[in-house]
Amino acid sequence: MIIIMDAEATPFQIDNVIAEAESNGWQTHLSQGSGDTVIGLQGNGQPLDLFKVGQMPGVRETMAITQQFKLVSRTFSPKNTTIKVRDVVVGSDKLVVMAGPCSVESREQLLETAHAVKQAGATMLRGGAYKPRSSPYSFQGLGEAGLKLLAEAREMTGLPIVTEVMSPTKVALVAVYADVLQIGARNMQNYDLLNAVGQAQKPVLLKRGMSATLEDLLMAAEYILQHGNTQVMLCERGVRTFDTKYTRNTFDVNAIPLLKDLSHLPVIADPSHGIGIRRHVPPIAMSSVAAGADGLIIETHPNPDKAISDGPQSLTLPQFAELMSQIRRMASAVGRSC
Repeated sequence: MIIIMDAEATPFQIDNVIAEAESNGWQTHLSQGSGDTVIGLQGNGQPLDLFKVGQMPGVRETMAITQQFKLVSRTFSPKNTTIKVRDVVVGSDKLVVMAGPCSVESREQLLETAHAVKQAGATMLRGGAYKPRSSPYSFQGLGEAGLKLLAEAREMTGLPIVTEVMSPTKVALVAVYADVLQIGARNMQNYDLLNAVGQAQKPVLLKRGMSATLEDLLMAAEYILQHGNTQVMLCERGVRTFDTKYTRNTFDVNAIPLLKDLSHLPVIADPSHGIGIRRHVPPIAMSSVAAGADGLIIETHPNPDKAISDGPQSLTLPQFAELMSQIRRMASAVGRSC
């Protein structure tokens, strides 16, 4: 349920409505934007007398939210959420592009990539210091040494850092170095981790699980928002289907406009994991921009054929520069900039 206040409602009137809801055992969340103040109710409180609440001074209307997800819903916050990551704004008319290697392998590899993607027009640097791998014998990342290299790359280029955190115990450490905490597909329903990044109060990139529905993704985001952290980006990165012979995943372009309709949170597309084949990443990226994505996260590497992880889907640095010119044209065609 949400309670929508009049535009002229005073802070005293808003506090009175909140007090009424909380006295009945409800948790309240306040959203203010576009001149509206919306009070969202969560939990298992006692049923409210809607007529009584509706007659309280300053209340314009009460409304039930039928979806299981409340705080992430478009009903709760009709205005699009924008997220500021250092000097980069996610969710505005300007498309954001996060680019870099799947894994931080060395100082030379990372700095070469960081300078190249910055020159090509990327707005953030992505790179994995901790890597969840299917095999325990595969490269698991450089750990804190990788985080320090990412911080150095940020210092040299000015690009904010996006990197994955894999466990609740690592959130505090990764948050010291990272500007955006990434939750990978394998951890989308790791609820302890979702709670931990919610409490960290830093921007979060939440990737859709490999077999997750859109509602599963939105409910995972709800765990983060219930801690008061509204800085969440939803990421479509492809799902597992019956066709695994020719592509790594099936990219769900439908998800982009649907998520934009269902939620106020920014939507990022991951064409690299979406198809998993280097030469086909550009058309998937183009389709994402056309469908309304607020940004892209793309894997690129100085020498993908020798990359420790995800080489087949990583663009070369010249290929990334060419893709950026294509993205600019597509963004312009749909009324955005890049």
